[in-house]
Parts: sequence; C-alpha cells; structure tokens
Amino acid sequence: MRLTFYGAARKVTGSMFLLELEDDYRILIDCGSTLDGSQNHREVFQYGNFPFDASLVNIVFLTHAHIDHSGQIPNLYQSGFEGQVLCTSPTMELSELLLHDAANLNSKIVKNIEKSHKKSKKWKSIETQGLYLRRQVDEAVQNFVPIAFGNRFKFKDDGYVTFYPAGHLLGAAHIVIEVKENGEFKKIGFSGDIGRKNFPLLVDPVAIPQVDYLVMESTYGNRNHSDAGDPEKVLKDIIQEACVDITGRLIVPSFSVGRTQCLLYTLNRLYQNYDIKPIKVFTDSPLARVSTKVYEKYRKQLNKEARDFYEETDSIFDFENLHYLETDIESKAASIHTESCIIISSSGMIKGGRVEHHVEKNIENPYATILMVGYATEDSVGGRLLSGDLKDLQIRNKKFAVNAAIKKIDVFSGHGDLNDLISFAENQDKSKLKKLFLVHGDFDAMTNFKEILETKGYENVELPNQNQSFEL
Repeated sequence: MRLTFYGAARKVTGSMFLLELEDDYRILIDCGSTLDGSQNHREVFQYGNFPFDASLVNIVFLTHAHIDHSGQIPNLYQSGFEGQVLCTSPTMELSELLLHDAANLNSKIVKNIEKSHKKSKKWKSIETQGLYLRRQVDEAVQNFVPIAFGNRFKFKDDGYVTFYPAGHLLGAAHIVIEVKENGEFKKIGFSGDIGRKNFPLLVDPVAIPQVDYLVMESTYGNRNHSDAGDPEKVLKDIIQEACVDITGRLIVPSFSVGRTQCLLYTLNRLYQNYDIKPIKVFTDSPLARVSTKVYEKYRKQLNKEARDFYEETDSIFDFENLHYLETDIESKAASIHTESCIIISSSGMIKGGRVEHHVEKNIENPYATILMVGYATEDSVGGRLLSGDLKDLQIRNKKFAVNAAIKKIDVFSGHGDLNDLISFAENQDKSKLKKLFLVHGDFDAMTNFKEILETKGYENVELPNQNQSFEL
C-alpha cells in the first residue's frame, strides 16, 4: 500500500492523507483547508483542484470537525467523490455547523467578486471555483455516517476502522485502520489532533493499540504549555485585574467551536466556586450558540467532572449575566458597554469575524484587556499582538494605538504539549513500530520532536514533504 501526504506536511494546517491499497481501494484521512495564507496551497486546495483524482477515492475517514481537517470535503464531492465520510456523531454535527459557517463566508466573497466584475461574463468560473455555498455543504453532509467510539467497523472486505477518543474537541478521534494484504493485517494509526490531559469538558486522549505505522501530529513538538494552573484560578486572576479592580472590558478572541464552550464552562464553575459577583458576559457568535447546543446534546461524552457538575447544577454553560448576541446592532452596543464586562467573540486569531470590531473599539482604551487564549498565525491581528511590544496596530486598513493590556494564557489550548506528545508516542512499542510520520506542525517543532524520539530509541521517524509518498 502507498501513503501520500497531501496536507499538513511540515506545516500546521490542511490535514489530508491518501492511503492507496493494493486492490486500488483508496482511503482519504481528513480533507482539510490550509489556514496559513500560503498562496501555493491556497491555489491547490481552496479552489478545489485536488492533486489526485477525487472520483477514485472510495471513502473518507474524518478525525474531527475543525476546518483544517474537514474544510475541503464539499469541494471533494464537487470534484467527483461519491463515497461516504465516516466520523463520530459529534464530529458529524459540528462539521455541518462549521462547513455552513465557511459557506456563509464564501457567499460574502462571491458577492464582493460579483461587484468587482459587473461587466465581465467570464469571471465566475475562475475566481469563485471552490468557494462552495450552503447547497454544496448540504449535499456533502448527507453522506456522513456516524461511527461509535471503540466500534471496529468493517468498511470493506478485510478492512476495518476504529475511532478512539482523542480529547482536543468534542467527538475528536484517533483512527486505526486495519487492512489485510498478502495474508496478513497491517495496522496504520492516525493521531488526528491530540488533546491534553485534565482539560476542561473533554476526556483525556486514549492510547491506541499497537500499530505498524503511525501518522502523528506535532503542533507542540518543541514546547510545553506555560500555564499549568487550574483554569478557573488563572481566569479568575485575570478577571479580577481587568474587570473588578477597575471598570474595564475584557475582550477574549475565541474560536466558536470548542474554545468558547471551555470558557463558558470555566466561567460557570468560577462563579459557582468563588466569591465573585458574576460580571456580564457577552458571547458574540451565533455559531458558538448553536455549537454549544451540540455540546449539551452530547454531554455524556464529556469528562466526569463536567458530567458531575451538570448533575449538581443542572447546567454546564448557562449562568447569571450570560448574554448571547445575535445581531450586529447588539454586537456593536456590547463594544461600548459602560459597565465591567467580558466579551467572548470569534475569530480566535482576530482574523475576520465580529471580534475585529470589538478590538477596534477597545485597542486604544487603557481600561480594556485583550486576552489571547489560543494559537494565532503570524499574519493575523492576534499573531501581531502576540509578536511583541507594539505601539500601533493596523486592522482593516486603519491604524490604532495599542493602549489596551495584551495578555495571553494557554490553559485553554486544546492541543497536547510536548510531554503529552511524548506520552502518546511511548504507548507504541518502538521495536514493533516500522515507521513514525510527523505531521501537523511547524518544521522547527517537528525537528525537535524527531530528535527527542530518536534519543528514546524510535528509529525511522519521517518528516514528509508535501505530496511525498511512502510504500508501507
């Protein structure tokens, strides 16, 4: 069999791996969008020009719902794929929400292109290729098939797949594929994104059984999380400084699916467990509201602490002074709310979304705090804020003085750190592991992690290049 790395090769996003079996059966593991702004990869994936024949792919296995793992599935169908997408039930529902959100953004892009080409008749097939809309998403999600965790599912003759809890996001999975070739089974594992232990809401990542080949993410391959404390205590100290000691606003850029739910749950626990008056919290993301309902629906798949908290309080996410904002008018009003408040808004990188408006209105305010709680690419506003001591900042072609306090915490990062990655790898017997492929990480992180694994006796650790194939 042959394994080809079409995405997340020496970079963090765009996971896409094609496994071709000896009988020409083809399995695509993840089908994600590249989010780093790379022009080359934008041409290949964003516009649907896959570097393989999509019509020859038989089935897709999806590790989790994040767009850098699922975002090109509608384009895969438009390019000729006719098979099914296998994933867990929460992944199926969260993927539908995220893909519809991407389609809404694409619709706005299409409208802007239409305005700029009013007199041209040839523009549409070129500039909007691959910008799928809601109809294409609806067509794609009809073919999603939910698979329970731990169910060894037969997807073809002598072919099985099993999904194991990965933490990281509700429904996220490690995937193990077993295929019989030449009279013996080969086992290939795909880590997906590895979660961290003792994370709010989510279960710990599960160790997968022994495999012959392992494809493993390496996002935190060169560092550990800097904040090791209790998330409630870490957040409490920031709220005390930003909103209690002064009448200030705390702006929290946050991804709508996953990160926002962890924040709301932690705030709920904080208000329950500490003697602190609930400060008004604005959640400014319609996507966050509907995805929170999915988390509530699948609360039995959350960790024991969250399940016990629900039994005690009858609520995981709802608390006094929590307000979901729906309209743009409500959003703009929250930006200038005169009392102390917390505004949680997407996107987490401050790269589009309503949060840009909140940052614009508060970046020059010395009584405001902008709290970064996750990863941000260098080209995003969030990345620039985190890059160092800025005197001014450009947002949407406007320049602003940076007077607000800029803070960062990583207790809400859904990725396992270096210690977690080492622990995951060490569950595999190094004498039985024929090859270990590192993906989904910056090259420096991959190189560092590779060196660590080699010192621990793991041989044949590979850092695949884009489009590189390996015979297994």
